[in-house]
Amino acid sequence: MYSTCSTLFLGLFAGSAFAAAQLPPSAPAPDSYTAETTLRKLLPNYPFIQVASTEVPPSVQAYRDITYTSIGGRALQLDLYLPAQRSTGKTVPGIVFVHGGGWRTGVRANFAPMAIRMAQRGYAAATVSYRLSPEAPYPAAIHDVKGALRWMRANARRHGIDPARIAVGGGSAGGQIASLAGVTNGIDSFDPGASAGAVSSATQAIVNIDGLSDFTSEAARKFEDDPAKQPSSAGAWFGGRYAEKAALWREASPTFYVNAATPPILFIGSGQARFSVGREEMVRKMDAVGVASRVVLFPETPHSFWLFDPWLEPTVEATARFLDEHMKARQ
Repeated sequence: MYSTCSTLFLGLFAGSAFAAAQLPPSAPAPDSYTAETTLRKLLPNYPFIQVASTEVPPSVQAYRDITYTSIGGRALQLDLYLPAQRSTGKTVPGIVFVHGGGWRTGVRANFAPMAIRMAQRGYAAATVSYRLSPEAPYPAAIHDVKGALRWMRANARRHGIDPARIAVGGGSAGGQIASLAGVTNGIDSFDPGASAGAVSSATQAIVNIDGLSDFTSEAARKFEDDPAKQPSSAGAWFGGRYAEKAALWREASPTFYVNAATPPILFIGSGQARFSVGREEMVRKMDAVGVASRVVLFPETPHSFWLFDPWLEPTVEATARFLDEHMKARQ
């Protein structure tokens, strides 16, 4: 089901373990993919945009720098944003956000504005760091995100989260990672942390913002040949070009995992079609097996639109509306 939002954006207890909760996040590398570095590139064509605020309002509690897993002595961390006022005995749904950056750069703080606003709408929202391609190639990022989902479910009672209502979402490369993590529920090869009796890393819904669904398509592979990008971002992640690593490129494509048990997926797209290659075919596959999907488009927007006002608010609104519909509270 498609809906086009061409006018929408115009109308515009915490214990001692969280003692450092209100410390500012660490500064990213100067060349990292952040809202600030992206703003400089976009301002000439979009002079009206502003970086979305990361100010935490009184209605939200923020707990930062929580280690959700350690791998070889490397602590992987997340920031957790919760509604400050939660009814006694009532739980809230959760969502894990995965940042973009071509699988090789980016910081979890990029999703802080969206996570804060989802917390204002009654969600527990986590922004996660994961191993990037210079540190660990595919599928390490998928393993890490599943570990973050498992952490959220394992700590659900502590934070008043409903373990039966946890979604995963992301933007750009993070959208592809989130989709693949979500559509591979129960496939142990993508989840080395799974074991008999382990807390599940399954998700109940997926939000893919401008992320690829099919690496094998001609439209996706043509960017491999750009001489200015050798290796391409995908090639660096997979450790080789499509001709050399075709099986991996296919394995990492969410579209090939669609089945009747696939979670509902919200696709949110920019005006740059190249970043969401494979979306239409994946929606057709989902329709064929009776899995709910929704496509919300923001025409005439740049890639990374969700980092900026005036587009963040309608992105949050579309996400909250979809998750409210598909992750209803248990009666």
